[in-house]
Amino acid sequence: MSIAAIPSSGGVEAAIRRASSATGVDFDFLMRTARRESALNPQAQARTSTAAGLFQFIEQTWLATLKQNGHRHGYGQYADLIHRGSDGRWRVQGSARNVVMDLRFDAHAASVMAAELTASNAAYLRGRTGREPGGGDLYAAHFLGPAGAATLMEAMATRPGASAAALFPQAAAANRSIFYRSGRPATVAEVHANLQRTAGDHPAVGVPQPSAPSPPPLSDQDRMLAARMDRLAQDQSLLNMLLGTQGEGEATTFLKAFAPPEESRQS
Repeated sequence: MSIAAIPSSGGVEAAIRRASSATGVDFDFLMRTARRESALNPQAQARTSTAAGLFQFIEQTWLATLKQNGHRHGYGQYADLIHRGSDGRWRVQGSARNVVMDLRFDAHAASVMAAELTASNAAYLRGRTGREPGGGDLYAAHFLGPAGAATLMEAMATRPGASAAALFPQAAAANRSIFYRSGRPATVAEVHANLQRTAGDHPAVGVPQPSAPSPPPLSDQDRMLAARMDRLAQDQSLLNMLLGTQGEGEATTFLKAFAPPEESRQS
């Protein structure tokens, strides 16, 4: 099983565009995220974590996203290698693990999984906050997780002047450029504005359109009535055939088969 990376920036853009078309996630949002995460380098690897590839997927996020969405995008053979242990962690047995993890370095695989993760995060944020997440909210979900991004959205509504670093100490330690300004902790509003500028103000994922309402299911009484009407129609058809009535006063083919010859009826 070989992994073919797409090294050129033009190839990266094409891979991201295909992922955008396949999932409905905004192309510009994906490009901005990849540029910030890896400088559009599919081979990028973090020195201090398991993050790797164009979108810097960490191990567990990659395995979970690939397991859930692999079959939909032609990566089912990889998804089938991933299993969840009794401790809740995703794992791949034996040497196949390296193959599955190295798929992060394929620009198209990384792009389409990043797009699916973005769509999943958007659905979570809508459900929890009741608001449509912007690009900054979804970029926050990329490194804070969806629950952290929801907390940031809620803090924006209730305490925008609070210290974001105090709210997310671990994330702040790993992302000082986002959570600090000239050495001081940035506020929730400042961090949110920074993320919005980075990701773009336009929605990254389209709002799902409600489907047309399906007709109400038939009740048992309706089903019995429909079956009775069907039987009556069948009985009427059989009666018409036996009596030779077709609506035009002509004998049916069935009765003509038993009728005397034409010449005997004339004599």
